[in-house]
Amino acid sequence: MKCLPVAILAGGLATRLRPLTTTIPKSLIEVSGTPFIFHQLHWLKKQGAYQIVICVGFLGEQIETLIGNGHHLGLSIKYSYDGERLLGTGGAIKKALPLLEENFFVLYGDSYLRCSLTDIQSAFEKQSPPALMTVIKNHNCWDKSNVCFLDNTLIQYNKHTPNDSMEYIDYGLSILSKRIFDYTHYSDCFDLAELFAQISLKKNLAGIEMHQRFYEIGSHKGLQETQNFLIRSIS
Repeated sequence: MKCLPVAILAGGLATRLRPLTTTIPKSLIEVSGTPFIFHQLHWLKKQGAYQIVICVGFLGEQIETLIGNGHHLGLSIKYSYDGERLLGTGGAIKKALPLLEENFFVLYGDSYLRCSLTDIQSAFEKQSPPALMTVIKNHNCWDKSNVCFLDNTLIQYNKHTPNDSMEYIDYGLSILSKRIFDYTHYSDCFDLAELFAQISLKKNLAGIEMHQRFYEIGSHKGLQETQNFLIRSIS
């Protein structure tokens, strides 16, 4: 099975990590001696994902200067820039669509995952939904739970106003079909979470459960946990 291309969302301001992110983008924070995005790219390559589109915004030119076209890593990497204003996660993906195939993975730029892209892609192709979200049982452990997932079915996703029936959380990886954007009437600037919430209510968002915890560098606590995990993994 040929792996779908992967869009990495790496365009945010990362205000929770300041002063670390005052002069560099979050993706370039060193974790276990290496800029974080290299950990993501090496993992993606091991998973068979060779076509990458990095959605960049704040200080994004630093990422392209460091990584280039990715050929030295055995990858093909392209870049989609927000432009003069930040587009949000949804707007960034929408702008990158011309660089992507009909279906594609979306990976958050601060996530380090332990899952099988092949298994997730197989589930997507079997169900053929407009979008598929990976989820993990959370019980408000890593953040506020935002997904209702019952009997292997994603009932509802709502990041901004979750309810007590939600015991799962977005794992950090999704597959989207370009047709998902036919369901929206958003401007060029919007949050992907808004789109997921909207299509979940219309039963157009499938789900697949993950069982190994994710790591992330979106907060100082998460950064330290990810650092500790990667040091153990590499040693």
